[in-house]
Amino acid sequence: MIYHDAIVVGGGLAGLRAAVALNQHNVKVAVISKVHPIRSHSVAAQGGINAPLGNHPRGVYDTWEKHAFDTVKGSDYLADQDAVIRMAREAASRIYEMEHWGCPFSRTSEGKIAQRPFGGAGFPRTCYAADKTGHALLHTLYQQVMKFKHASERKEMMIYDEWLVVELVVEDGVCAGLIALDLMSGQLEAFHAGAVIFATGGVGRIYGNSTNALINTGMSMALSYWAGVPLKDMEFVQFHPTTLLGKNILITEGCRGEGGFLLNNKGERFLAKYSDSKKDMEVAPRDIISRNIVREIMAGGGFNQSYVHLDLRHLGEEKIVQRLPGIRDICLEFTGVDPVTDPIPIQPGQHYTMGGIDCNTEGETAVKGFYAAGEAACVSVHGANRLGGNSLLDTIVFGTIAGGNAARYVQGLGGKKGEVALASALKRAEERIDALGKSGGNEIPVDIKVTLNKVMDSKVGIFREAANLKEAVNDIRVLQERYKRIKLNYTGKRANLSLAWALELKGSLDVAAAVVAGALAREESRGSHFRTDFPKRDDKVWLKHTLAYFAPDGVRLDYKPVTIGPFEPQERKY
Repeated sequence: MIYHDAIVVGGGLAGLRAAVALNQHNVKVAVISKVHPIRSHSVAAQGGINAPLGNHPRGVYDTWEKHAFDTVKGSDYLADQDAVIRMAREAASRIYEMEHWGCPFSRTSEGKIAQRPFGGAGFPRTCYAADKTGHALLHTLYQQVMKFKHASERKEMMIYDEWLVVELVVEDGVCAGLIALDLMSGQLEAFHAGAVIFATGGVGRIYGNSTNALINTGMSMALSYWAGVPLKDMEFVQFHPTTLLGKNILITEGCRGEGGFLLNNKGERFLAKYSDSKKDMEVAPRDIISRNIVREIMAGGGFNQSYVHLDLRHLGEEKIVQRLPGIRDICLEFTGVDPVTDPIPIQPGQHYTMGGIDCNTEGETAVKGFYAAGEAACVSVHGANRLGGNSLLDTIVFGTIAGGNAARYVQGLGGKKGEVALASALKRAEERIDALGKSGGNEIPVDIKVTLNKVMDSKVGIFREAANLKEAVNDIRVLQERYKRIKLNYTGKRANLSLAWALELKGSLDVAAAVVAGALAREESRGSHFRTDFPKRDDKVWLKHTLAYFAPDGVRLDYKPVTIGPFEPQERKY
């Protein structure tokens, strides 16, 4: 059994920032990640990170209050306003901290951090490092982690990369630690800890058409769910308007923030046709643009009835090379299109999970000593729809908060507890994996995964209605039954990635069931959740958070109020 004062699961921005915060409070911490930290999905974030710095000529009057209002409005008033205000208040200090640690932000001619417009924002408040902002932030934080890791011989910070967590261990409502699988050796290990923080990203790969990395299976959400912690607002899934045709690689909102146009097959900027995007056009919020792209395609305005164009040609080669070099590389590499001379074929694709592990503004969950941060968590600062640039901010603000609170919790503990529960959990995990290896079933895990993707893409997408959602509920139940009969194609211990994917598939299925259950129950349209059979927002009945609890016979739903603050709910207009 391995002991650490605190364990952070996830090596992306939220996880690394939480680990740094723990170390800053003199708490010895371990980071467990199923990939090397700089391979975490945070590295794929492109366009920028929001903060009301006022460095853009049109952003001089920006304030944290205006940032908070834009965020609440963008959330379709489902965000908890205390959480939003906290994030907006801390935004500038977190950006300056990252700058002082060496993050290479793009600069204005005066040498200030450059900012660009993003959808749903009243001011250009998105700080950026060309179109590789997540990459720059993650490498900056990883350097800080390395500084702490090598600061002394006391092993103040440990990193376990290529380990998969398979169980969260809870005893009498208190987190005791976790069970993890070393993917290289195949060895299971019990990790005992005073506190555990989950910061493992989203669940995008339950969809097939997704910008997410393959590692975003939602396993940590499932582990929390199985341990009794509810998942919150899982029906709210963001679809990014611009992903590369056929590949669904993200084409950053920064393209539109820099002045890119969306064009139909007649060469028209078609967003002018629709009342909710007519004013802001290409910098309207993501949920609105995604729906209007699909509407335009369905009305015959798309190419091959499947995509539209993102046109950057008028920006000129110099601006594209300076501010959007990664996008040009992606287009050239994967489609042979040079955005300097040709429009980019794009289509909406799943991008982000607004829902996640239910936690408060301190990162605390219903289980003592267990915290969550980043996309894996639902604080909730994004409500029914996230504004671009707020996800990176969410990770470093609430990663810092969760780490600080976990440190104080650990320092207040009277001693180590939970060894017996961990030993029992380790035995259970060994028995589960042994049974998988000996299974005589005839179901191939990848077939189940592909079918799940098709169900989610076709029945739980941008436009939803009861008949399809009911079918999806039944389809996932069938897949869950099929999962019980899976057979591994390789049963060796070392580097058995088929075992890892099979273990994670169960988590994906159970989390997908929570997404669909919440979507079917919520009979309104709000933010990213659009019901064609209930096209209006209904604050009287549905201004509340969905809580999904795991039960052997299916998802159990409950609800709790949204925290309203200074911004009274009103019709969301742009």
